[in-house]
Amino acid sequence: MKTPNSLLSDWLQRTGWSRGELARRVHAKALEWKHPHVFADASSVRRWLQGESPRWPVPDILADVFSAHFGTRVTAYDLGLDAETVTDRALVYSQSFADTVESVADLGRADVDRRKFLTGSTFAVAAAVGPSRDWLLQTLDQTPEPGRNVRFEDVTAVKNMFGVFQQMDIFQGGGSGRLALAAYMSEHVYPLLRQAHADDVRQALCEAASEQTYLLGWMAYDNGEHGTAQRYLIQSLRLAEESRNPALGAHVLAGMADQATLLGHPEEGRKLAQAGRNGLSKIAPESNACLADLWALEGRALARLGDKRSAAHAVVASEHAYSNVDQDNEPEWARFIDPAYLNGEHANTFRDLDDNAQAAEFARRSIAHAKSQQRARRGAMSQAALAASHLQNRDLEAAHAAGVRTLNLSQQVKSSRCVEAVNDLRRRMVPYGHHPLVADFNERARTLLAA
Repeated sequence: MKTPNSLLSDWLQRTGWSRGELARRVHAKALEWKHPHVFADASSVRRWLQGESPRWPVPDILADVFSAHFGTRVTAYDLGLDAETVTDRALVYSQSFADTVESVADLGRADVDRRKFLTGSTFAVAAAVGPSRDWLLQTLDQTPEPGRNVRFEDVTAVKNMFGVFQQMDIFQGGGSGRLALAAYMSEHVYPLLRQAHADDVRQALCEAASEQTYLLGWMAYDNGEHGTAQRYLIQSLRLAEESRNPALGAHVLAGMADQATLLGHPEEGRKLAQAGRNGLSKIAPESNACLADLWALEGRALARLGDKRSAAHAVVASEHAYSNVDQDNEPEWARFIDPAYLNGEHANTFRDLDDNAQAAEFARRSIAHAKSQQRARRGAMSQAALAASHLQNRDLEAAHAAGVRTLNLSQQVKSSRCVEAVNDLRRRMVPYGHHPLVADFNERARTLLAA
């Protein structure tokens, strides 16, 4: 039995309208928005009040109708009608900057409130590649809406917060700090996007908002919430386009490529990484750190596809790009792209190619750098790659030792990727049956997984 929509009822009561009047206004707004197929009458409104969820774009139309009447922003979320539209809208790479702002703002609010429909959202393969095409092709001609001017000081304050949250992610994992970042974005950053800006301030603000929206997506990704992550990344890409920063857009595409490959869609991962490289090729000087990342992730995807020669070429290209990095001229969001990270990605590439010697060599390089930086998450994942290479060489004792180090490091962070790395090792140890070392590893792993 449906639960009556008390929120919508309260808003309607405040207007003093009848059900028929609300239906008339919805129909008029639908025609204005060029949705002549949308039908609404008093019976439709009665069903919505009784708890029926109208299909898109009706929730957005209702929000606009109430917003116009009250002279303040009213969202579908406020009307109790967002359970479908927040998740669906956030998968759309909209040509409208205003729509993008509302999509990402509603997404952030739902994330802060930990709405069940959002935490249960899934990764949509069909939505993975389209935004990269749109990012490459679209041009921008939106003008800001009237309102209070946003100043460079506002943008600087936003950018200063980025480093704090990025460090939190790098050293503590995506499960730590994300809700604090989501609340900060919802309360302080996304509202700024609705206000007026000079063109240069507008671009800088969109760049800062894109960086932090990407970080929200990355944190959700690292915490295993892939539907939420995908939606943040798509909206981050659109904000990057608005900022006219191709390097930042390419960086977002790298994250999207990483996610697609991880979730078993390496062909989409390859396309996304290539789209990022194509975007970088249009600017000078390009971000060599970002280019190195894109090549590394293309190599990961190619390895999953079984293309050994192309994957090996991608690793070489990644190393070459990184050799040209000038850290002083790289953006702050690229700071994590370093030997600890890249060598770890290359280790996984060669692991998937069954090249044990290369996998072990790159894993050891990554482990050494991660240890010197006290980066537990990266160290754990690279220790897991090393353990996998030992298992492929049938050296169970060495694999167990690396596996235990993986567990010890994983306990220091809140990261579903570390948990998945542990589970992957458990699966790889299955052929060894009930060997005491396997039993010991599984027992230690159960403690971590229970936590």
